[in-house]
Amino acid sequence: MPSICRVISAASIAEPFKEEISKGIASLGFKPVLRAFLANNDPSAREYAAWTAKTATDMGFNFYLEEVRQAHLEEAIREANNDRTVNGIMNYWPVFPNLQDDLRLQQLVTPLKDVEGFSSIFIENLYSNIRYFDPPTNLIQSILPATPLALVKALEHVGVYNAVLDRGTRLYGKTITIVNRSDIVGRPLAALCANDGATVYSVDVSGVRRYTRDRLQLSCHRWEEVDMTMRQAASQSDVVICGVPSEQFKFPSSSLKDGAVAINFSSAKNFDKDTIKEHASIYIPTIGKVTITMLLRNL
Repeated sequence: MPSICRVISAASIAEPFKEEISKGIASLGFKPVLRAFLANNDPSAREYAAWTAKTATDMGFNFYLEEVRQAHLEEAIREANNDRTVNGIMNYWPVFPNLQDDLRLQQLVTPLKDVEGFSSIFIENLYSNIRYFDPPTNLIQSILPATPLALVKALEHVGVYNAVLDRGTRLYGKTITIVNRSDIVGRPLAALCANDGATVYSVDVSGVRRYTRDRLQLSCHRWEEVDMTMRQAASQSDVVICGVPSEQFKFPSSSLKDGAVAINFSSAKNFDKDTIKEHASIYIPTIGKVTITMLLRNL
């Protein structure tokens, strides 16, 4: 049992990045414009929009939220693409019940204004472990989706990444379990961590996959199905990251390896706040403020 569990707030992780971004904006001489579209009635999306608006405004951006009908969203995105005064575009998901319709909308946003990192070129780069948008010049970093990037920054903040190692290998020797395999967060996060050298166990209702770079012998990750349970994966892991969108789900704290790092990125509380402290050395209960900061950093 760890002697003490440190509870780390998302605000403390985000603050250095917010200061850096604010200084960068001040040096520009103008306020970058982020145009956001809300085309659903999801209370969580509306709350996220409010937090984005406040954070963006406080940091020096001009933020414009437009509530649009689903039928008019495509036209609104195309208009923003062609508007020279707009520097970044984002949407609040989901828009449609059918995931394919949302995926199509994501590809309408020009990569030059995509702050969410959903454009196909950015997604392909992420999975292929290509870190720049403009090879071989390598002057412009490829955009990463905001929540996976926020979780990477959280891991860096608490020292899971080994800064002594070369970039691209700084998670070598670490084992991470991610309880979520969504295309928005869990799957890209597994790829990012594996591409940086970690062994990653990706858990969803269908089972467990293992992501690795085969002891750094591969240029990018590969994955395979493994015959393991979530508990077995967690018991081997230095980090457990949960993002199950259900108040009924509670990660079994007793399966956590003593001294591990536990991070929750779901709006639901996936960890019991008392029992998790009996096993984890570090607990990060939310990540939302870091996600919003990374979104603005992508701009």
